[in-house]
Amino acid sequence: MTRLFGTKKTPVTLLATGIALALQAVALPALAQTTGAPADDVQETGSSGDATQLDAVRVVGYRASVEKALDIKRGEAGVVDAIVAEDIGKFPDLNLAESLQRIPGVVITREAGEGRNISVRGLGPDFTRVRINGMEALSTVGGSDGAGGTNRGRGFDFNVFASDLFSQLIVRKTASAEVEEGSLGATVDLRTSRPFDYDGFTMAASWQAAYEDASDRVSPRMAALVSNTWADGRVGALVSFAISERKGVEEGTGTVRWANGPSNGGFAASSPFQAARAADVYHPRFPRYTLMEHDQQRTGVTASLQFKPTDQTTISLDGLYSKIDAQRDEKYIEAYSFSRSGTGKPQTIVRDGEIRDGALVYGVFDNVDLRSENRRDHWNTTFRQLGLEAEHRFSSDFRMSGRVGTSSSEHGNPVQATLMMDKLNVNGYSYDYRGNPYKPVFDYGVDPTDPNGWTFSTVRLRQNYVENDFDSAQVDFDWNISTGFRLKGGVLAKNYDFASREFRRGANETVVPSFPGGSTIVPADYVALASLSGLAGAPGTWVVPDFNRIANLFGIFSNEGTFAMTQFAASTRGVSEEDRGGYLQGEFSTDLGSIPFSGNFGVRYVRTRQESSGIASATGTPVPTTVTREYNDTLPSMNLVAEIAPDFLIRLGAAKVMSRPGLGSLTPGVNVNISGSARAVSGGNPLLDPIRAKTADLGFEWYFDEGAMLGLGLFYKDIDSFIQNTRETRTFASSGLPVSLLDGTGVSPNEEFVFSVPINTPGGELKGFEANYTQPFTFLPGVWRDFGVQLNYTYVDSQIQYLTSTGANAQKTDLTGLSKHAWNATLFYEGARFSGRVSATNRDDYLIQVPGTEIGFDSAGNGVHGQNGTTTIDASVRWKLSDQFEVTLEGINLTNVAQESWVANPSLQLPLEYSETGRQYLLGLRYKF
Repeated sequence: MTRLFGTKKTPVTLLATGIALALQAVALPALAQTTGAPADDVQETGSSGDATQLDAVRVVGYRASVEKALDIKRGEAGVVDAIVAEDIGKFPDLNLAESLQRIPGVVITREAGEGRNISVRGLGPDFTRVRINGMEALSTVGGSDGAGGTNRGRGFDFNVFASDLFSQLIVRKTASAEVEEGSLGATVDLRTSRPFDYDGFTMAASWQAAYEDASDRVSPRMAALVSNTWADGRVGALVSFAISERKGVEEGTGTVRWANGPSNGGFAASSPFQAARAADVYHPRFPRYTLMEHDQQRTGVTASLQFKPTDQTTISLDGLYSKIDAQRDEKYIEAYSFSRSGTGKPQTIVRDGEIRDGALVYGVFDNVDLRSENRRDHWNTTFRQLGLEAEHRFSSDFRMSGRVGTSSSEHGNPVQATLMMDKLNVNGYSYDYRGNPYKPVFDYGVDPTDPNGWTFSTVRLRQNYVENDFDSAQVDFDWNISTGFRLKGGVLAKNYDFASREFRRGANETVVPSFPGGSTIVPADYVALASLSGLAGAPGTWVVPDFNRIANLFGIFSNEGTFAMTQFAASTRGVSEEDRGGYLQGEFSTDLGSIPFSGNFGVRYVRTRQESSGIASATGTPVPTTVTREYNDTLPSMNLVAEIAPDFLIRLGAAKVMSRPGLGSLTPGVNVNISGSARAVSGGNPLLDPIRAKTADLGFEWYFDEGAMLGLGLFYKDIDSFIQNTRETRTFASSGLPVSLLDGTGVSPNEEFVFSVPINTPGGELKGFEANYTQPFTFLPGVWRDFGVQLNYTYVDSQIQYLTSTGANAQKTDLTGLSKHAWNATLFYEGARFSGRVSATNRDDYLIQVPGTEIGFDSAGNGVHGQNGTTTIDASVRWKLSDQFEVTLEGINLTNVAQESWVANPSLQLPLEYSETGRQYLLGLRYKF
């Protein structure tokens, strides 16, 4: 079993077999005593599998969730996958992103041990659009620097929401005219519950105690739902809430990056090891241990009112509120001499070392400067959405519907403060990456727990704020023109606003006050201890600045004097978009001979008016700048389904799709530099075109039994262009920037400038396939018939042309965030009183930055940053005490899989960051009336 879980590319079948054997050995004796009868059989829903027949499903538990999801998939014309709550407030996972990763082609990234955002079929979070109750929305949070910091992009952060608030997720992988534009990867539909979903009065509540082994802390989770209908089912109301706390610990190591010695000050020429070095070598910039302590609270509420004033009219009002509050304390001890550029600290002496493949993986040094850091972040995100939807049937053949709504996501990071203290000119410091490169051994040459001799060196202060707002209104019609043909159409108006602000300490961060007595030497009673628990190596404990005592002593949050904050121009920017569009879509159902044939075809037209604002700088003078542009897209689409046999479907889809440029690339906040005959502009590019692609899908689906399916899907995307920072020469007048930036410079806007900005670069192809197998073992005898399995595998390949900073072709390789191989395996059991499941999720290695930085690029720019693949194991069991009460036990990340990133060029790969977050166990009680 150790080898099975430790191998990254273990075949799905072997993993499923291993899980089955483990369950048989451990669980079957108990199962035999507690299962008096098998789960209820499924009632026939008809060969069409239409999603409107979901009420016919009679099975319960996780198996019911699987069957409902398959009914949705089968009933759609396009390529769709779904996850449905098995019952009220019983979503399969605690986190929405972690639920979505069970779907073929979906992989996730994690922050602090929790799923944060998703990629679909190799396309990252910025290419996936999310709708909540039919309306586009965007939520963003903050993160550590290693995880990308504050989200200022279009990627949706799912950790804002508790999964208990939702009843259904649908991932639409192919485009149709009735679904609005904006996605290259997929459109994800999240749906909250409504009162008409239930019969009369319904109530459910759950409580869980969550234990995290890394922090040795227990935190509560609570959720409840109450729904009722009155007036013969014509009026309904529902409210639900979810509250959770989490106290986690993340510990690991880091290098920040690897750098070439001579370019960073080098080492002393008198170093005994210097003569043995035949060529320049690479060394870690910040070899360090890291400790992050997370304290998080999340609150979510949904409310829904529904009315049926007549049999032909339904009105729904839905509200959603969610807030996440977090504090993160980051503690480091590092040798920072190696990070200095220019003259740096060339007196650092290499006493001994070992070079492997051009990297100094082991070294003993003198004259090394040590640094201890304590950073604190307070951040929160508040999401609100309100939507009103109405539908009226004018006749049995014609109906209209309308929806208006608004949503907002407000992220605030009012505290991002770092205190640093240094110990200079230490002899005998060493690092050793020769064993496990992600768990290096450090010897700091001094006792790292000794509080004496540290100098207060830096106070870094920053604040971040990001807002995303959507206002939308749409009207649609649905006209059944004749038997077998239906025409749909509608118009949509949508306004989106993004605003970002950042503030930083105005004074030099290394200007620090003196302690009482007039010295910057940190007194012993102004330090604290930080301790790791699970990592090998040394030190396990070290001193850090006592954050609370020092912050209170000097009043670092006063925003006065040397601690006054000023606006940081590069992150102060905004984008406003007005999207106006409409569509027509035909849906048909006919026969080709004896083969039922159906599908849809249509076209969507959208015009985008975009206004980008930022702060430009010309010869050092800040100038607020706004650039406006318009573009339009005509997007045809087609989805066809042929029922070759009663339970065998072939799907074909084709479409043109578009995704709007990343928000960070659109800012006009540029710097204009004129020096002699040199003219240069660096910054964003508000004139970027959308990323457009042509897509094709071919799918085969065999629904060979109730709740069972075997499928294969092929997909292809021809991406017309990608967006990358590069250089090009053009006149200033052609840039769209205001010519007022050149006032007083004497330079004509018709002169040529070198622009170092994002541009639309050559794209490339993306192709792959998905295999999907779902099977309840109802054909087996006895207790075995209550088991079932879900397996899927995805392969994705792409070739995107990247460019160097000079505009020359660099490497042609995968999209960032793309894992070539990904698979999921779930073995489940559903008995009369006992149920359980074990799930394994794997994604292959993927790139996080191309080209990379500071890792020995050749002339073609061949250097990358990447992330190692992971295989995570989760499990849950439920024991039904009665028709109302149920006991639950869940385990998350049971093998304590770590996150590992690296930097590489064609000849070597070196560690970047490593972190462990431990396992989580949740014991709970659930009540349903």
